Amino acid sequence: MPRRRMILAGLIGAALTGGAALLGLRRWREGPALPADRTPVGGAVLAHAQSPLTPPAGPLRVYHLGHSLVGRDMPAMLAQLAGHDHASQLGWGTPLRAHWEDRVEITGFVTENAHARHRPAHEALASGDYDAVVLTEMVELRDAIRWHASPHYLARWALAAQAGNPQVRIYLYETWHRLDDPDGWLERIATDLPALWQGQVLQGALAWDSPPVYLVPGGQALAAAVRAAEAGELPGITRREQFFARAADGSQDSIHLGDLGHYLIALVHYAVLYHRSPEGLTGAVTRADGTPVPVAPDLASALQRIVWAVVRATPGTGVSA
Repeated sequence: MPRRRMILAGLIGAALTGGAALLGLRRWREGPALPADRTPVGGAVLAHAQSPLTPPAGPLRVYHLGHSLVGRDMPAMLAQLAGHDHASQLGWGTPLRAHWEDRVEITGFVTENAHARHRPAHEALASGDYDAVVLTEMVELRDAIRWHASPHYLARWALAAQAGNPQVRIYLYETWHRLDDPDGWLERIATDLPALWQGQVLQGALAWDSPPVYLVPGGQALAAAVRAAEAGELPGITRREQFFARAADGSQDSIHLGDLGHYLIALVHYAVLYHRSPEGLTGAVTRADGTPVPVAPDLASALQRIVWAVVRATPGTGVSA
């Protein structure tokens, strides 16, 4: 073959190889195409793909994988309410992909896991010690889906949990975005559930042959509580900011919860994991470090009613309506 033709053939071959590599990278990011019967339409398709769950007979051993919207305090409050054991692995804004790929640095790993409840995620799931695994994706969720292959890594974690314990219950914890989101905080919680959490992340995981993953509707419950507060229906709480933390200098944190928010989200996990109304549970809880952060009884009761209504009304939780 003349030298010119050899060079041309080599260039064409390189271009084809590069194109295939790019196509493979795109497929890795986006996941395989959804089959026709799994078109992302929200909770209806998911409910069809999920088998019903029966209420657990007793306390569960629970593993939390996520970031600062999980934190230490919420799982500690949940454990107090349920009387169960738990462990976790956390980071700062960490996507499921980074937790999976140990070679990827997890920002805040040392700080967030400097406590007795930390257990490395791969080891924890492989052990089969946990009855329930609660997975949490990073936010901004749009970026997690686009750049960190959320459906793919949700499926990987779900399959790993199932391999360790075939009877494990697997959940995705729906969170929220910043209070100052330009598209509107309440508006995004309403639209992101069917469009992103259900329509892309959960349904996309099905296309990767994930076992059933159920929903912990944290964002939905927080939004319902905010609407009640701003309608004057919660004792002593009138603004959404009261569910969120403040920095040491007193400035408002626009995404991380304060003690009241953590208590609310612990109630949501309790209702989903145990298929029981949280009504009647104590408001006398402590942070992970033992600091008391009691919630007034009338406020606790109001939040418990809201949570139970949201959990029963939201598709995909595994809890009967």
